Amino acid sequence: MPAPRKFSREQLRTAALTLVDAHGLAALTMRSLAAALGTGAMTIYNYVDGREGLEGLLVEAVLADALPAVTDHPEDADWRVETRRLAEANWRAVRAHPDVIPLILTRRITDPATLAHGEALLRALARSGRRGADLLYAFRTVTGFVTGFAQAELAGPLSIAPDEDVRAITDRARALPAERFPYLIEIAGAAAASTPEIEFHAGLDVLIAGLESRAATGNPQPPAGQDRV
Repeated sequence: MPAPRKFSREQLRTAALTLVDAHGLAALTMRSLAAALGTGAMTIYNYVDGREGLEGLLVEAVLADALPAVTDHPEDADWRVETRRLAEANWRAVRAHPDVIPLILTRRITDPATLAHGEALLRALARSGRRGADLLYAFRTVTGFVTGFAQAELAGPLSIAPDEDVRAITDRARALPAERFPYLIEIAGAAAASTPEIEFHAGLDVLIAGLESRAATGNPQPPAGQDRV
């Protein structure tokens, strides 16, 4: 009979994410995670498989934060309301841990929390009448918006470093050549007077309005002379 496991998956995830939030992605190693849990490094190998396993813990931990939105939902909710609620829950979970965003963008994610969130979003989008390819396109669009928005906020040309305030946006914009970057300068002023929440909700309004206006039409064909990619 195998010996009982000393740590739960949740304990490992929490400890790994706490380390990365405090010290950055490079701080997470088998040794540092073991120290945080009060055990030896070899013990951690019983739970995760090297660096890939450690990174998997982080992604699971972040996306598990959005699980309450998945498990507490009315079956008859309007698809627009439900899509918005799930997208916002995922966005808030992702942006709360910026060091993990590169992993979320580049890893193939198949943990139960991620699959459950994906299924809940698909269930909401399916209420709009979409199936098959149309459902796929809508799903890709919403999930891409959420992670892309978080990335743009934290690493785009209008992002703010942890030790800066919103004035840094306009200060950098004013230093740009006005004849070359007039619109970047214009939106920098708007960004300095805005908040991530306002911008996210406005973008989500645009996205959902687009989904609403585009009826389910099956599998669209690429423009003439252009191959499907």
